[in-house]
This record gives sequence, structure tokens and C-alpha cells, in this order.
Amino acid sequence: MFPGKGYNETKVGDTFSTSLTVTDAHLVLAAGLFGDFNPLHVDDTHALKSRLGGRVLHGAFTSALIAAPAGMYFHSTAIGYLEHNCRFLAPVRPGDTLKTTWTIVERRDKPKHDGGIAVMTATCTNQHGEAVAEADGKMLVMNKREA
Repeated sequence: MFPGKGYNETKVGDTFSTSLTVTDAHLVLAAGLFGDFNPLHVDDTHALKSRLGGRVLHGAFTSALIAAPAGMYFHSTAIGYLEHNCRFLAPVRPGDTLKTTWTIVERRDKPKHDGGIAVMTATCTNQHGEAVAEADGKMLVMNKREA
């Protein structure tokens, strides 16, 4: 688990990363959660004939996997995840190991909230080092008080 950074403990250029291996269970879970049973996600025969060459993880699930580390990095200090934008660059498949690296690119002080907004960018790569997605996010974070 990440340390639960406060806004006052961050600086521009800070980075944090996580990795996770996508399994078949992620595809099945996503289909059930979203109600999206597009054959590109759930039908091997159909997906193998497609231009993608096999089943792929739902974009919304990929986006959620990319966003999750930001929530964990600011656990117990996050007030709210204000914005998330994800661009998909390559398919994500069962068996892929995704590494997401977030970088804080800007800090916007918000004294009214006793903290500020951490503006971040992320790159998500697979086990081959291929970028599969990029994301931007904004997290409203409170300052961490000394215990």
C-alpha cells in the first residue's frame, strides 16, 4: 500500500507506480459489471477473427485499473477524484501485465480545503514496454497533519 500522501507532502515531478496482471476473470467480471457482452470481450471465436486478433479488456475497466493507484497513493487524504481522462493506444488482453506510472505535473493550492489539487499524468505499459494507455487526472487532496 502507498503511504497516503498529503497535498503538503507532494511536489511537481513526484511519481508512483503499480503493476497488475490482467486475467480472464477481469474480462468476465467487467462484462457482468458493465452489462457489456460485446463478443470482442467474451467470444474467443469472434474475437480471434477481428482486427484485434483476440479478446480484449473493456476500456472502462482498463481506465479503472489505471485510476486505482491514484486513489491508493492519496488514501486517507483524498477529498475527491475530480477528473479522469484516458486515451487507449493498444489492446489489453488476458495475460498482460500492466504497469501504470503516475507523475504529478502541477499543484494548485486550495486553502479553503486545507490542501490542493494534484494534477497528474499517467502512462500504462504492458509487459513488452508497449504503451497501452495514457491518462490525466486531478485529485483534490487535504494536507497531512503531523501526528
